[in-house]
Amino acid sequence: MTDISLGMPQLPAPDFPAEVRARLEADAKEVIARYPDSRSALLPLLHLVQSEEGHVSRTGMRFCAEVLGLTTAEVTAVATFYTMYRRKPSGDYQVGVCTNTLCAVMGGDAIFEELKEHLGVGNNETTPDGKVTLEHIECNAACDFAPVVMVNWEFFDNQTPESAKALVDDLRAGRPVEPTRGAPLCTYKETARILAGFPDEREGAVAASGGAGPASLTGLRIARGESPHAPIVHPRGETKGEGGE
Repeated sequence: MTDISLGMPQLPAPDFPAEVRARLEADAKEVIARYPDSRSALLPLLHLVQSEEGHVSRTGMRFCAEVLGLTTAEVTAVATFYTMYRRKPSGDYQVGVCTNTLCAVMGGDAIFEELKEHLGVGNNETTPDGKVTLEHIECNAACDFAPVVMVNWEFFDNQTPESAKALVDDLRAGRPVEPTRGAPLCTYKETARILAGFPDEREGAVAASGGAGPASLTGLRIARGESPHAPIVHPRGETKGEGGE
């Protein structure tokens, strides 16, 4: 008869060190005060603990459960549902390649495959130096800039395999990198703290912005009665103004 081992039950997660917990409790109190029901603060609190460790650990989930009066099972259910919460240590820079339909057709699949080979990692894996975690993502909501790569949720538009490889090389080497649109790049932990609802105190970061492109805004302009920025293609390839319209 073959023995079947069910293994030992997992021990409770350790707590944060006292000084770390005290600091997180002060931040958590500020976050919780924004909501009429404390459990509504769970999402930003998960970002908060992620800003401490770079991922949502069992210790982080225990902290969230304790300060919100939830069970660890309730916190785990949320932390495992949303892909923005990392479940294992990740790199300073989360490089996401859109492989949804339009980006894929425009070259996103090729970018993702070449980055995997170039970095020597697979999906959701981190380079040995701890700098870059690579993942494919379903949509960056930037189809008019396809193919798009995001680094810590900042846009790098109209990428090619060559430009994407140069991008990750610069990130790993510590060279300055400027997003196509949006705020200046910061580390994944710093990004997580901003997503938790704390201000970005870097000079000029808040003023920096990146809007959608002309194709994305055409419908809005028409709804406002404005002239579209670019010609609108009618069915059968006819543009407005053709055929005596």
